[in-house]
Amino acid sequence: MPITEPDHHPAAALAAMIDHTLLTPTATSEQIITLCEEAVEFGFASVCVPPLHVPLAVQRLYGSQVKVGSVVGFPCGYNSLRQKVQETADLVTAGAEEIDMVPALSHLLENRLDRFEEEIVQLVMAARTARVKVIIECCYLDRTQKVAATRIIMRAGAAFVKTSTGFGPSGALAEDVLLLAQTVQTRIGVKAAGGIRSLQRCREMIAAGATRIGTSSGVTIVGEIATAQIL
Repeated sequence: MPITEPDHHPAAALAAMIDHTLLTPTATSEQIITLCEEAVEFGFASVCVPPLHVPLAVQRLYGSQVKVGSVVGFPCGYNSLRQKVQETADLVTAGAEEIDMVPALSHLLENRLDRFEEEIVQLVMAARTARVKVIIECCYLDRTQKVAATRIIMRAGAAFVKTSTGFGPSGALAEDVLLLAQTVQTRIGVKAAGGIRSLQRCREMIAAGATRIGTSSGVTIVGEIATAQIL
Protein backbone atom coordinates (compact mmCIF):
# COMPACT_ATOMS: atom_id res chain seq x y z
CA MET A 1 0.00 0.00 0.00
CA PRO A 2 1.54 3.36 -0.98
CA ILE A 3 2.06 5.90 1.78
CA THR A 4 0.32 9.24 1.38
CA GLU A 5 0.42 12.28 3.63
CA PRO A 6 -2.63 12.72 5.90
CA ASP A 7 -5.32 15.35 5.51
CA HIS A 8 -5.90 17.68 8.44
CA HIS A 9 -6.62 15.54 11.48
CA PRO A 10 -8.46 16.82 14.58
CA ALA A 11 -5.79 15.31 16.82
CA ALA A 12 -2.88 16.61 14.75
CA ALA A 13 -1.26 18.61 17.55
CA LEU A 14 -1.13 15.62 19.88
CA ALA A 15 -0.14 13.18 17.15
CA ALA A 16 2.85 15.38 16.30
CA MET A 17 4.18 14.72 19.82
CA ILE A 18 4.00 10.93 19.58
CA ASP A 19 6.79 8.48 18.76
CA HIS A 20 4.84 5.56 17.29
CA THR A 21 6.69 2.64 18.85
CA LEU A 22 7.11 -1.07 18.20
CA LEU A 23 10.03 -2.62 20.09
CA THR A 24 8.73 -6.08 20.92
CA PRO A 25 11.11 -8.95 20.11
CA THR A 26 8.42 -10.50 17.92
CA ALA A 27 8.02 -7.47 15.63
CA THR A 28 7.76 -8.58 12.00
CA SER A 29 8.45 -6.72 8.78
CA GLU A 30 4.73 -6.64 8.05
CA GLN A 31 4.07 -5.00 11.42
CA ILE A 32 6.79 -2.43 10.80
CA ILE A 33 5.22 -1.55 7.44
CA THR A 34 1.84 -1.10 9.15
CA LEU A 35 3.50 1.04 11.84
CA CYS A 36 4.96 3.31 9.17
CA GLU A 37 1.67 3.61 7.31
CA GLU A 38 -0.12 4.53 10.55
CA ALA A 39 2.56 7.09 11.41
CA VAL A 40 2.03 8.89 8.10
CA GLU A 41 -1.76 8.60 8.23
CA PHE A 42 -2.02 10.13 11.69
CA GLY A 43 0.95 12.50 11.49
CA PHE A 44 3.05 11.04 14.30
CA ALA A 45 6.44 12.61 15.00
CA SER A 46 8.38 9.41 14.38
CA VAL A 47 8.41 5.67 14.42
CA CYS A 48 10.68 3.97 16.93
CA VAL A 49 11.70 0.53 15.68
CA PRO A 50 14.32 -2.12 16.48
CA PRO A 51 17.72 -1.58 14.82
CA LEU A 52 17.12 -4.55 12.51
CA HIS A 53 14.11 -2.82 10.96
CA VAL A 54 15.59 0.66 10.41
CA PRO A 55 16.34 0.16 6.69
CA LEU A 56 12.77 -1.01 6.05
CA ALA A 57 11.30 1.94 7.97
CA VAL A 58 13.53 4.39 6.09
CA GLN A 59 12.36 2.90 2.80
CA ARG A 60 8.69 2.99 3.73
CA LEU A 61 8.82 6.55 5.08
CA TYR A 62 10.84 8.08 2.26
CA GLY A 63 9.28 11.37 1.21
CA SER A 64 7.16 11.74 4.36
CA GLN A 65 7.64 14.04 7.34
CA VAL A 66 7.81 11.13 9.81
CA LYS A 67 11.27 10.55 11.28
CA VAL A 68 12.81 7.13 11.80
CA GLY A 69 14.03 6.42 15.32
CA SER A 70 15.69 3.40 16.88
CA VAL A 71 17.34 2.26 20.09
CA VAL A 72 20.89 1.72 21.34
CA GLY A 73 21.91 -0.34 24.36
CA PHE A 74 18.27 -1.26 24.75
CA PRO A 75 16.75 -2.08 27.16
CA CYS A 76 19.37 -2.62 29.90
CA GLY A 77 22.19 -0.26 28.90
CA TYR A 78 25.01 -2.59 29.94
CA ASN A 79 26.64 -2.93 26.52
CA SER A 80 30.16 -1.57 26.30
CA LEU A 81 30.62 2.03 25.22
CA ARG A 82 32.42 0.85 22.11
CA GLN A 83 29.44 -1.29 21.13
CA LYS A 84 27.01 1.57 21.71
CA VAL A 85 29.07 4.01 19.67
CA GLN A 86 29.31 1.56 16.78
CA GLU A 87 25.61 0.75 16.94
CA THR A 88 24.76 4.45 16.91
CA ALA A 89 27.01 5.11 13.90
CA ASP A 90 25.53 2.13 12.04
CA LEU A 91 21.95 3.27 12.70
CA VAL A 92 22.64 6.81 11.50
CA THR A 93 24.31 5.46 8.36
CA ALA A 94 21.19 3.33 7.79
CA GLY A 95 19.01 6.46 7.97
CA ALA A 96 17.90 6.79 11.60
CA GLU A 97 17.28 10.40 12.58
CA GLU A 98 16.57 9.86 16.28
CA ILE A 99 18.39 7.58 18.73
CA ASP A 100 16.90 6.50 22.06
CA MET A 101 19.86 5.24 24.08
CA VAL A 102 20.15 3.54 27.45
CA PRO A 103 23.26 4.58 29.39
CA ALA A 104 24.99 2.39 31.96
CA LEU A 105 22.90 3.14 35.03
CA SER A 106 25.60 1.63 37.24
CA HIS A 107 27.62 4.80 36.62
CA LEU A 108 24.85 6.82 38.23
CA LEU A 109 24.26 4.40 41.06
CA GLU A 110 27.97 4.36 41.89
CA ASN A 111 28.24 8.15 41.51
CA ARG A 112 30.70 7.84 38.62
CA LEU A 113 29.17 10.84 36.92
CA ASP A 114 32.19 11.53 34.71
CA ARG A 115 31.81 8.12 33.06
CA PHE A 116 28.06 8.63 32.69
CA GLU A 117 28.69 11.94 30.94
CA GLU A 118 31.47 10.58 28.72
CA GLU A 119 29.18 7.84 27.41
CA ILE A 120 26.52 10.34 26.38
CA VAL A 121 29.06 12.72 24.83
CA GLN A 122 30.48 9.88 22.74
CA LEU A 123 27.06 8.80 21.51
CA VAL A 124 26.01 12.35 20.66
CA MET A 125 29.18 12.66 18.58
CA ALA A 126 28.54 9.29 16.88
CA ALA A 127 24.96 10.33 16.12
CA ARG A 128 26.13 13.36 14.17
CA THR A 129 22.94 15.17 13.06
CA ALA A 130 20.57 12.59 14.58
CA ARG A 131 18.95 13.61 17.85
CA VAL A 132 19.80 11.58 20.94
CA LYS A 133 17.26 10.80 23.66
CA VAL A 134 18.79 9.47 26.86
CA ILE A 135 16.67 7.01 28.85
CA ILE A 136 17.42 7.21 32.57
CA GLU A 137 14.89 4.56 33.72
CA CYS A 138 13.53 6.69 36.56
CA CYS A 139 12.16 3.74 38.54
CA TYR A 140 15.72 2.80 39.57
CA LEU A 141 16.84 6.28 40.64
CA ASP A 142 16.18 8.61 43.55
CA ARG A 143 15.33 12.28 43.10
CA THR A 144 18.93 13.47 43.43
CA GLN A 145 20.13 10.97 40.83
CA LYS A 146 17.38 11.94 38.39
CA VAL A 147 18.29 15.62 38.63
CA ALA A 148 22.03 14.94 38.34
CA ALA A 149 21.50 12.69 35.32
CA THR A 150 19.30 15.26 33.60
CA ARG A 151 21.82 18.07 34.11
CA ILE A 152 24.56 15.89 32.66
CA ILE A 153 22.39 14.95 29.68
CA MET A 154 21.84 18.62 28.90
CA ARG A 155 25.55 19.40 29.21
CA ALA A 156 26.49 16.44 27.01
CA GLY A 157 24.42 17.73 24.09
CA ALA A 158 21.53 15.27 23.98
CA ALA A 159 18.17 16.45 22.64
CA PHE A 160 15.90 14.73 25.17
CA VAL A 161 15.86 13.11 28.58
CA LYS A 162 13.47 10.15 28.63
CA THR A 163 11.76 8.57 31.61
CA SER A 164 11.71 4.86 30.84
CA THR A 165 12.32 2.02 28.42
CA GLY A 166 8.94 0.47 29.07
CA PHE A 167 10.74 -2.75 29.95
CA GLY A 168 11.52 -1.86 33.58
CA PRO A 169 9.35 -2.55 36.66
CA SER A 170 7.39 0.65 36.08
CA GLY A 171 6.94 3.15 33.28
CA ALA A 172 6.41 6.89 33.11
CA LEU A 173 5.13 8.72 36.19
CA ALA A 174 3.78 12.27 36.02
CA GLU A 175 5.84 13.22 39.07
CA ASP A 176 9.04 12.17 37.31
CA VAL A 177 8.09 14.04 34.15
CA LEU A 178 7.46 17.15 36.24
CA LEU A 179 10.86 16.84 37.93
CA LEU A 180 12.66 16.41 34.62
CA ALA A 181 10.77 19.30 33.05
CA GLN A 182 11.57 21.57 35.98
CA THR A 183 15.23 20.61 35.66
CA VAL A 184 15.59 21.14 31.91
CA GLN A 185 13.60 24.40 31.86
CA THR A 186 12.78 23.89 28.13
CA ARG A 187 16.47 23.72 27.18
CA ILE A 188 15.99 20.16 25.92
CA GLY A 189 12.94 17.97 25.45
CA VAL A 190 11.36 15.58 27.94
CA LYS A 191 10.06 12.27 26.59
CA ALA A 192 7.60 10.26 28.65
CA ALA A 193 7.41 6.57 27.78
CA GLY A 194 6.29 3.33 29.36
CA GLY A 195 2.69 2.39 30.09
CA ILE A 196 1.08 5.33 28.26
CA ARG A 197 -1.88 3.64 26.61
CA SER A 198 -4.77 6.09 26.98
CA LEU A 199 -5.62 9.69 26.22
CA GLN A 200 -5.94 10.45 29.92
CA ARG A 201 -2.41 9.16 30.67
CA CYS A 202 -1.07 11.03 27.68
CA ARG A 203 -2.62 14.29 28.84
CA GLU A 204 -1.24 13.76 32.35
CA MET A 205 2.28 13.50 30.95
CA ILE A 206 1.91 16.57 28.76
CA ALA A 207 0.45 18.57 31.65
CA ALA A 208 3.50 17.59 33.72
CA GLY A 209 5.83 18.90 31.03
CA ALA A 210 6.43 16.12 28.49
CA THR A 211 7.22 17.38 24.99
CA ARG A 212 7.30 13.93 23.39
CA ILE A 213 5.32 10.76 24.13
CA GLY A 214 6.61 7.28 23.40
CA THR A 215 3.79 4.76 23.02
CA SER A 216 2.66 1.73 21.09
CA SER A 217 -0.93 2.92 21.53
CA GLY A 218 -0.79 6.09 19.45
CA VAL A 219 -3.63 5.07 17.15
CA THR A 220 -5.85 4.28 20.13
CA ILE A 221 -5.01 7.59 21.81
CA VAL A 222 -5.74 9.63 18.70
CA GLY A 223 -8.93 7.65 18.22
CA GLU A 224 -10.09 8.64 21.69
CA ILE A 225 -9.82 12.30 20.73
CA ALA A 226 -11.77 11.77 17.53
CA THR A 227 -14.50 9.87 19.42
CA ALA A 228 -14.76 12.59 22.09
CA GLN A 229 -15.21 15.26 19.40
CA ILE A 230 -17.99 13.31 17.71
CA LEU A 231 -19.96 12.74 20.94
